Amino acid sequence: MRPRTLDEVIGQRHLLGPGTPLRRLVESEAPMSLFLWGPPGTGKTTLAYVVSNVTKRRFVEVSAVSAGVKDVRAAIDNARRELGMSGRQTVLFVDEVHRFNKAQQDALLPAVENRWVTFIGATTENPFFSVISPLLSRSLLLTLESLSEDDIRAVLERAVSDPRGLGGRATLAPQALEHLVRLAGGDARRSLTYLEAAALLADDITIEVVEKAVDKAAVRYDRQGDQHYDVISAFIKSMRGSDADAALHYLARMIEAGEDPRFIARRIVIFASEDVGMADPTCLQTAVAAAQAVQLIGLPEGQINLAQAVIHCAMAPKSNAVVKAIGAAVGDVRRGLIGQVPGHLRDAHYPGAAKLGHGDGYKYPHDFDHGLVRQEYAPEQVRDRRYYEPTRHGAEAPVADRWAKIRDFLRGS
Repeated sequence: MRPRTLDEVIGQRHLLGPGTPLRRLVESEAPMSLFLWGPPGTGKTTLAYVVSNVTKRRFVEVSAVSAGVKDVRAAIDNARRELGMSGRQTVLFVDEVHRFNKAQQDALLPAVENRWVTFIGATTENPFFSVISPLLSRSLLLTLESLSEDDIRAVLERAVSDPRGLGGRATLAPQALEHLVRLAGGDARRSLTYLEAAALLADDITIEVVEKAVDKAAVRYDRQGDQHYDVISAFIKSMRGSDADAALHYLARMIEAGEDPRFIARRIVIFASEDVGMADPTCLQTAVAAAQAVQLIGLPEGQINLAQAVIHCAMAPKSNAVVKAIGAAVGDVRRGLIGQVPGHLRDAHYPGAAKLGHGDGYKYPHDFDHGLVRQEYAPEQVRDRRYYEPTRHGAEAPVADRWAKIRDFLRGS
């Protein structure tokens, strides 16, 4: 099912449009060097094959897992010989190029610099850390993205009907298709492997056939339906109830069902302030760090960061005082309890502010003992309103004691 032309390639639209380096490489006879950086199954090898096929160039693949300097030099010598004798260019494709050591990468430099070959290196690792600078600076770096669910769906549907695939000899039930899409995780190669395994068991590929072929149960989970809302609700309520085991179960269900990990991370960040708050202020730090980690590394490794945040949130002492405080304050503002900002708190930095009396009488708290001074801070309409009512849970207990003393002092009690 490997595509034969750029138009058959599914996904990577940002690399395949008119005027892009790949299009120019295909349309031009001049050799050039590329690094294709992206997750497994996103089309790195496919793009190298397509370039070779469309431009009628020899395709030579070298695996960095098993090849040495001798193999690299032999491939380059053969390419030079072919270029000199017939004028035919060679695409030298090095898979897993990040596994090459410095000496092996150095062996590629003459061929790249002198354009004896069209060099294409594929890597799943950041090339800025794994590829020597001279080689990287002489090549274009193209970043491939994980395929979307629609892309994987298109790959599978084409494989079912295309003569090079199942050729219509098997049918794929809608639920089975969606399960394969979720299992693929953006990896087209994995999706085709699972489809082939299922087709060996039955011509009528149902979700039960896929489960048997892949040995992985389908998680009934509709990201737009009841299961989505039910599971995320149970997830939050389990953390709120301090049941770390139950919360981890629902986290696993969402991850296995293909839920967007960024959505899960956002819910954890909200929970950290809404249900833990000042009872354990470090909970928000953990939640935000987990969200950033997921954004940085993605799945599957990101599930570890999410699990750590879930355990922290579940085991932390609970307080909803923060959400109640802002809710009460917003409620008063919406009811019109706003009032004028006291004159001594108004901005006095701009020209003419002094003539308006802005800042007159303001007392700078740092000039007083304990950094506290009695003066009016709130507008008159809400002077006696109490918004933040801390609990006695966890780290909020000492906050409650301090806030009670500060509030009494400021109110003149």
